Amino acid sequence: MPAYSELAPGIRRLVAPNPSMMTGPGTNTYLLGSKALAVLDPGPVIDRHIDTIQAKAAAPIRWILVTHTHPDHSPAAKLLAKATGASLLGMRAPRGAHQDTTFAADRLLADGDTLETDEFLIEAVHTPGHASNHLCYLHRGMNWLFTGDHVIDGSTVVIDPPDGDMKHYLQSLRRVKELRCDAIAPGHGEIIHDPDRLIDWIIDHRLKREGKVEAAVAANPGLTARELVPHVYIDVDKKLYGWAERSLLAHLIKLRDDGIAYCAAERWKLARG
Repeated sequence: MPAYSELAPGIRRLVAPNPSMMTGPGTNTYLLGSKALAVLDPGPVIDRHIDTIQAKAAAPIRWILVTHTHPDHSPAAKLLAKATGASLLGMRAPRGAHQDTTFAADRLLADGDTLETDEFLIEAVHTPGHASNHLCYLHRGMNWLFTGDHVIDGSTVVIDPPDGDMKHYLQSLRRVKELRCDAIAPGHGEIIHDPDRLIDWIIDHRLKREGKVEAAVAANPGLTARELVPHVYIDVDKKLYGWAERSLLAHLIKLRDDGIAYCAAERWKLARG
């Protein structure tokens, strides 16, 4: 995956040099426009990435859009805004771990809010699930959706309670499908040109996993989320059990909210039978 790509007229991508198991090739930073730029997800604080954003911009950076305030997406926003005078747009960081509390939007966005320039129109789409303050951004001219960590290329995302919410995530996926976008520009990985197929696969995958969780609780009543991991994530490397436990807990909470399971003293049982 090239570190710098021109994807379409007025849409360029820079890949931050933060590759890892969780970020894939790195965080995608998008440059929108050619005369006055919006930077979407400037990524983590890596000086050479911030310098490259400004070097590749080749025009004034006026706006900085953030999909959500996880450490690999938003921390560079404050420094880039200070260097360029750009306005920060996004939602407030929620309380809790793994949040970038340095992000303070000049303009707080809500679902349906827009950024309109002489070159493009971007609409904010609130997609809670991976993060409660997660926004996707719909490029009206191209009909592309910039999805941050809501939908990524080549992998599923971790849903980490309490800020991550599986029920909200599935609802947000269905809403994104209803937008009928021509392409998805994810926060990690390549452009996705068949959004419906991928979204259907993600929903099906999550619901199948939910079925495995329900079956594991039925067969092993009274276990904690951690104790249930080997019964549900048989296909996952044990090194990933810590993250698997977080997603499993998200499934358990959804089952609880749906009236299917309940928890007492951190031990889970089905509500029926």
